[in-house]
Amino acid sequence: MQVIETLAEGLKREIKVVIPAKDMEARMNERLAETKDKVRINGFRPGKVPVGHLKKMYGKSIMAELVNEIIREQPSAILSERGEKSATQPEIAMTEDEAEADKILTAQADLEFTLSYEIIPAIELKSVDGLKVTREVVDVSDAEVVEQIEKIAENARTFETKKGKAAEGDRVTMDYLGKVDGVAFDGGKDEDAELVIGSNRFIPGFEDQLVGLKAGDEKVITVNFPADYPAANLAGKEATFDITVKEVASPAAIELNDELASKLGIESLDKLKEIVRGQIESQYGNVTRQKVKRQILDQLDELYQFDTPSKLVDAEFENIWRQINTDLAQSGKTFADEDTTEEEARTEYRTLAERRVRLGLVLSEIGEKGGVEVSEDEMQRALFAQLQQFPGQEKQILDFFRNTPGASASLRAPIFEEKVIDKLLAEIDVTDKKVSKEELLADDEAEEGDKPAKKAAPKKKAAAKADDAAEGDDAAPKKKAAPKKKAAEGDAE
Repeated sequence: MQVIETLAEGLKREIKVVIPAKDMEARMNERLAETKDKVRINGFRPGKVPVGHLKKMYGKSIMAELVNEIIREQPSAILSERGEKSATQPEIAMTEDEAEADKILTAQADLEFTLSYEIIPAIELKSVDGLKVTREVVDVSDAEVVEQIEKIAENARTFETKKGKAAEGDRVTMDYLGKVDGVAFDGGKDEDAELVIGSNRFIPGFEDQLVGLKAGDEKVITVNFPADYPAANLAGKEATFDITVKEVASPAAIELNDELASKLGIESLDKLKEIVRGQIESQYGNVTRQKVKRQILDQLDELYQFDTPSKLVDAEFENIWRQINTDLAQSGKTFADEDTTEEEARTEYRTLAERRVRLGLVLSEIGEKGGVEVSEDEMQRALFAQLQQFPGQEKQILDFFRNTPGASASLRAPIFEEKVIDKLLAEIDVTDKKVSKEELLADDEAEEGDKPAKKAAPKKKAAAKADDAAEGDDAAPKKKAAPKKKAAEGDAE
């Protein structure tokens, strides 16, 4: 077998592989000899079938099997022998001419094929002694815990029917029918709808006009849909709603006590406070983690500069580009609305994709050289988390991960990356800094304002996606009930 390098340009490689026809014929004869004792052919005793007769009957099919085996096994063997890693599955090209293919299958022509691939560049790991990060830490106050419990209690608040007029804070149960230009529109009708006046769940002006109404009252109210309302047929338009009030109820007093905790399935108020405090600390901890991770990645980005495999960059860019266009479509905006052009955006997002790929390769090298591994238990927990996101579709999800090549890598990659970040945090200089929750949650646009990809809103989101290995889907389903402020805020029912 001849292995000839025909291209070595940057990270691109092209290898020509030639296996002489006589070698292919020898392999075929070996396979035929193995087959001789197994086949049963009328007119011949077992094991006595002439090789020439076997070749006539099975030669082509056996040769086809050999070709497939070589095509399947040799690329990885060749790369291993060359000490190279392919960034993606190598592309294999061989003759498509039927006459030439027939000659190969009859051992009258050499088997030739070409491997085309990009190598993963060799990365020389650098010292992390100079890396420093500031870890922002927030102390959760008792007042914040109480405030959060009060919000929970507000959602669990009970109401009692009242005979008087509706006031701020009262709950109104009603039927309504919305119309634009006198014509009812989809999603503008509901029965026994409950709305707490002052909750700001419905579009501006709607709730204010319920004040003073009592059970049995009917009223036509007029409101204007916001200009940025997601439903284009309603955005900016005046609408009327025919209202029939069925009940007015006043809120019961909120008391933070063991009884409230019991209603929420918690044994005591102290236990409830403990749980809420833990949840708040976890939320702040996630934000702190992402900020620390960004600092590490920014510094690694400055330490490591090398060419990245174009196909990996293309794939990463397509992921980012698809999400950005989804975000723009859902917001009803264009690139012009974000003070940029599609061409400029493509250039900047490709830079982000290159950064993401480069940092991914660096983290992978750090993890491999540092002995970072993802355990089977960690993979199982990640799979279980996926199943929880899609109740009722557990079997389909399991089948997908079992039957789709490379699917498990989507579970492993974020776990591996976070473990590498943990390894780096144990080795670099970390300074804790006490901050307020406002400082922790403040938009980091200002500190990154000098970076080229930060002037338009969707670009910032792309940057975040480029730096985070796994991020939740922003495109949550939107509710269609028309009177609400915005479809994106619709889950306050």
